[in-house]
Amino acid sequence: NMDGNEEHGNSFGIEVILLEDAQTAPCCSHGPTLLFEKVCKGREKGRRFYACSACRDRKDCNFFQWEDEKVSEARLLARDAENQSKRPPFTHQEYWNRFQKFASLPLDEKLFCQDCQILLLPGEHSVHSAHRSTLITAAQLKRPSVLLRPLDNKKSNAQYLFTERSAHFLLDTLAGLGYKKMLCVGTPRLQELIKLRNLEQKHQPVKSLLLDIDFRYAQFYSQDEFCHYNMFNHHFFGGEAFLRDSDKEKVVMVADPPFGGLVKPLANSFSRISQAWKKLQSSDSSKADMPMIWIFPYYFEPRILACLPSFSMLDYQVDYDNHPLYKHGKMGRKQSPVRLFTNLSPRDIILPKEEGYRFCPLCERYVATLNKHCAKCNLCPSKDGREWNHCSACGKCVKPSWKHCQSCGHCALPDHPCTSSQVKEGCFNCGSPQHKRKACSTKVEGDNQVYEKAKAGQVCCSQKWKKRKRGLRV
Repeated sequence: NMDGNEEHGNSFGIEVILLEDAQTAPCCSHGPTLLFEKVCKGREKGRRFYACSACRDRKDCNFFQWEDEKVSEARLLARDAENQSKRPPFTHQEYWNRFQKFASLPLDEKLFCQDCQILLLPGEHSVHSAHRSTLITAAQLKRPSVLLRPLDNKKSNAQYLFTERSAHFLLDTLAGLGYKKMLCVGTPRLQELIKLRNLEQKHQPVKSLLLDIDFRYAQFYSQDEFCHYNMFNHHFFGGEAFLRDSDKEKVVMVADPPFGGLVKPLANSFSRISQAWKKLQSSDSSKADMPMIWIFPYYFEPRILACLPSFSMLDYQVDYDNHPLYKHGKMGRKQSPVRLFTNLSPRDIILPKEEGYRFCPLCERYVATLNKHCAKCNLCPSKDGREWNHCSACGKCVKPSWKHCQSCGHCALPDHPCTSSQVKEGCFNCGSPQHKRKACSTKVEGDNQVYEKAKAGQVCCSQKWKKRKRGLRV
């Protein structure tokens, strides 16, 4: 599990090491792997290894290689053969040729194999005769996100699809701001809505390009409408040609990554997209970043803003049709935790009044109705849509269910495990919340001595060593 445990004060953690040239890393079937470092408490440097960029569970992709490991020629050949075996059965051009043939077939010959998730041409019906197949209409061809079975692995490629409400809000808002081209990164439902609107000819046409790791969408879109792309390592499986002629058009990117994904690699990929876009701009506007919206749960705000300081979080709550919790109604939560992070001006994103949002003139942005402005904090502090309360002792607003704990010195749930020794975030060497491990100037020799003594049984209190193993101060 490579989810950055060092930030939670555990005895060890995994840190992502971003490479200047990702193409130098060994590849799995998901493209170039990421370099990780296992950071152990009390050690200046841990051993580094390569692992899959897209899958956090080795059951989904078992690639693993130490950075300093010498790989035999036989193993390299076996690895290449395995990667080849997992490639799509057709090229993108072949998929598009198949789609054009399929679209011209009579209605009673338009079969879709549910088991193989592929459009079938007449000569292929017999091969799939034992599979579950269904006839599909021209309308269904325009809604591939409804036709295809959503991928649901939370640790790799989970596909949660926008509700009509959220998709329409995003498109209406961005089109209203004058954007004529949208880069849809992991947002197939937004891509569909754009194409459907263009067909209606009631609105000014908007160009769109879907970037997604799910190659099945290549069956429905041309090479100008879809790119097979891994957003965790910025890898284009079919070559990078996604921002042609964008200097003449107002472009915005909308990204909806899997919530189990690591923030640091995602932010790096989105920054590289912005850099590629900048190169195509005129000299007058080359300094500006590409307009972006990143959709992610609100509790990732500190990590996202640490990577992308120009971003801010909006109060708008994004809903999904096929997520058990992140939707309104009886089957979901009253408040979705999914938000919009953007480098666009917050005051320009008008949130719908009928859905419970209002404009705060002091913050100069739209906020949830219950997000009351705090005069002491000088902001609308709520992150979860509820009204927060100001704590004078903490000097900030906190969730309404939290109470100030004198022992801990901060607010928390009334039944929280009370301890003043727990390290939250900060340095993995000395425990200071003021800096990170890489910026620590404290020598670790003393810590290593305690470590060795503890192993030898020379520490007087065994409870101290147990705490140290859990990553707590002693």
